[in-house]
Amino acid sequence: MKQSSLKEEGNTLFKAGDMQGAICCYTKAIKLSDSQAESAVLYRNRSACYLKLEDYSKAETDASKALDTDPGDVKARFRRAQAFQKLGRLDQAFLDAQRCAQLEPKNKAFQDLLRQLGAQIQQKSAQLNSTDARVQQMFSLLLDASAKDSDRQKAAQNLVVLSRDEAGAEQIFRNDGVKLIQKLLQSKLEDVILSALRTLVGLCTGHQSRTMAIVNELGMEQLCAVMGSGAPTVSLAACHLLQVMFEALTEGMKKEIRGKDEAILPEPSKELRSMLHHLLEMLPASNVSGPGRDSAINLLVKQVPRKSLKNPDNSLTLWVTDQGLKKILQVAGTVPELSEGPPLTDNTHMSCSVLLSKLYDDLKSDKERENFNKLCEEYREKSLSKLRAIQTVSVLLQGPSDVGNRTLEMSGMMDAVISLCASEDVTHQQVAVEALIHAAGKAKRASFITANGVALLKDLYKKSENDRIRVRALVGLCKLGSAGGTDFSMKQFAEGSTLKLAKQCRKWLCNESLPPTSRRWSVEGLAYLTFDADVKEDLVEDKNALLAMFDLAKSEDKTVLFAVGSTLVNCTNSYDVEKPDPQMVELAKYAKQHVPEEHPKDARSYVEKRLLKLLEAGVVSALVCMVKQESPALTEACKECIGRVFLALVERQEDRGTVVAQGGGKALIPLASDNTDVGKIKAAQALAKITITSNPEIAFPGERIYEVVRPLVSLLSLECTLLQNFEALMALTNLAGISERLRQKIIKEKAVPKVEGYMFEEHELVRASATECMCNLVLSTEVQKLFLATGNDRLKLIVLYSGEEDERLRKAAAGTLAMLTAEQPELCSRIPGTTTHWLEIVQALLLSEMSDLRHRGVVIVHNMMQADRSLAETLMESEALEILSVMAKGGEGTSDPVSKIAQNCLDKAVAYGIIKSRQEKDTNKGTEP
Repeated sequence: MKQSSLKEEGNTLFKAGDMQGAICCYTKAIKLSDSQAESAVLYRNRSACYLKLEDYSKAETDASKALDTDPGDVKARFRRAQAFQKLGRLDQAFLDAQRCAQLEPKNKAFQDLLRQLGAQIQQKSAQLNSTDARVQQMFSLLLDASAKDSDRQKAAQNLVVLSRDEAGAEQIFRNDGVKLIQKLLQSKLEDVILSALRTLVGLCTGHQSRTMAIVNELGMEQLCAVMGSGAPTVSLAACHLLQVMFEALTEGMKKEIRGKDEAILPEPSKELRSMLHHLLEMLPASNVSGPGRDSAINLLVKQVPRKSLKNPDNSLTLWVTDQGLKKILQVAGTVPELSEGPPLTDNTHMSCSVLLSKLYDDLKSDKERENFNKLCEEYREKSLSKLRAIQTVSVLLQGPSDVGNRTLEMSGMMDAVISLCASEDVTHQQVAVEALIHAAGKAKRASFITANGVALLKDLYKKSENDRIRVRALVGLCKLGSAGGTDFSMKQFAEGSTLKLAKQCRKWLCNESLPPTSRRWSVEGLAYLTFDADVKEDLVEDKNALLAMFDLAKSEDKTVLFAVGSTLVNCTNSYDVEKPDPQMVELAKYAKQHVPEEHPKDARSYVEKRLLKLLEAGVVSALVCMVKQESPALTEACKECIGRVFLALVERQEDRGTVVAQGGGKALIPLASDNTDVGKIKAAQALAKITITSNPEIAFPGERIYEVVRPLVSLLSLECTLLQNFEALMALTNLAGISERLRQKIIKEKAVPKVEGYMFEEHELVRASATECMCNLVLSTEVQKLFLATGNDRLKLIVLYSGEEDERLRKAAAGTLAMLTAEQPELCSRIPGTTTHWLEIVQALLLSEMSDLRHRGVVIVHNMMQADRSLAETLMESEALEILSVMAKGGEGTSDPVSKIAQNCLDKAVAYGIIKSRQEKDTNKGTEP
């Protein structure tokens, strides 16, 4: 295609509101252009598209390119001024607007922009002066040693508030605020330290240059020392600050942030490596608190592995593996009950497992994985204590299990586990039994352990006098007893054994005299035993056990999260079960092969009763607390479990209100964006079910309602089931009917083409719901313009659907047509060109037995008659005249609005002179000879 044709096509698409299409045409034309002057015009046009799409950085870049060729191009300068204004670069915007006004003094748009910018600059200047005075006042108070502690605390809090505003943050930074904050970090008052950390968060958020300066001025040693201090709240606040710093540095090269900094900054890799190095150094340090160490591990989990495997660069993971793997293993091999080694929390080992797993999964080649294995084996060989070696293997088995299995297979390891189980030292027994439990979860080892370990575990369970050992031995037995999964016919133990084990687990769970770590192991046991439907039934009947489990889920011990999630997935039957092909089952029986059987108590009626019992016991509040946990233990697998349970809980329409009232709607939003692929779909479907039957503005109040759109649009995919597609369309229909801002959000998420695609779906319910969604979306001018654009069959499809037999589809299509013909009268004259049956379709709507369809039909006729006289003539020459005359008289079944609109149609025909009014007819009759 020629460059001039591409430009013309781009102009047409721009007028039709298709900005992306216009950008595509202008971009192709720019590549073909060999004239600087022509390229400048194309850049100027593309800048206008980017302004419409609110991509102000690109709009400014294109306008600048146009001005490089022709500095007198007033349109390009005006567009650049608008872009500068939106980017917050008011001084530059003012200079451009001033130049535009000089070139065209009478242009009202230029004068208006100049006035706006003048007012904004004045306001910003006044704000800066006011902020400057407040910052100085806060500094004076904080530096005054004679001031009251309460006044200094208040000043520190005010500083936090100021730092959250861009003007305040800049003033604090420029007034040597970082040096003052450094002094505050050395304070003995916890509130003052927290305020200092929160002020730094304000300074660093989204600002790369300030963050780099702060990292260099404060030094990572000081920040890590604060994070490693004893107070959990201070440690958490320091962890949040470092997270913000990492984000500012890694995201800093993005254009929108560069626009804020107004400078192209150097690559911050030196600072990033320095920060990671200090975090690794914290791990084995004995002067770092348990919560501080957990925070360091948490930061490494979030910052080191690639966010997406599509990104080819995993250099950070390789660097951390080489520099820090042995330090991580040192923590993993620490036995808390022994005095040697750094202090740990209940969550540290689980956090280590997650970090090791993330690092291993981020490796790209066999060579990289071999190096990882080699480093683990070297650490194991150099480990002086067998106990520490076994503890390390336990952590590896919970993380990168392939590496754990390989380490376990090293000579003497399995023998050491078995011999330590028989030790008289309780700590030795505990470490060995836990290793046995984690090894039993791997199919490769299960047969060996079933043969050698069951007798040992039974012996420990029956004979040990220590509860810590008994509960762990019990879990080992539970794990081995559940090898058949949900298959009713596969039983590892004698009839009734699993029920006895489960009863003992529930007893441990409710025993508040036991430490939480031991009670947590009883939930681990139930996570395996609840594959058996008899166990599920017993558990949901035991309200005390449920309440104890939910209390643990809300506790400080995060390692219980996955066990609780798995138990609830089993109780609600929200796991995926593939229904076998009946023919294949018969063939398997004939060949005497094993056929999986469903337990009778896993039938739908039993599951529904279990769901009710869980809701009554407060399962929703437990799940909400679990989602809020900021811990590596809240893994994607754990989030998937929670998403599955929520979907099961909202299956019944009458239960959705309860789930929403207890915070379920809010909790589902993050689960739909940060989860496994399956977990995202489950959470999004639960959101869809809630949005269909609840008032979305109550279920998701305030800004939260806009966060629901993206998960719903994600369900409009071929990878999802038709039911998920259908529910997403229904939910989007509800949202699209609420406000223009929500419709714009749906459009921005590129939902319109997907909705159009489902309008062709063979399944009548999906097709109808897609058309209903479009009916609400056409309230937006942007969608109306898609129907106005030439060369598409959108209008034709709507007209044809208005004549379909399916009442729901017909109602939605007729509603869409009524809306379009009212808002865009130009479309009325195009209706006859869509199909030769258009008149029959319109008349059929008028004659419909359904009042809704009659109403839509008469509105369409009215709009067509208003828009075009020739259309009115065609309609009045058809049977429509007689139908409208009957409707206008308000015949049986005709509502007042319908008869009124029908009369308006007849009045319009009279005004056009197409038909005579009733009075004229009567007069003519009177004068006849």
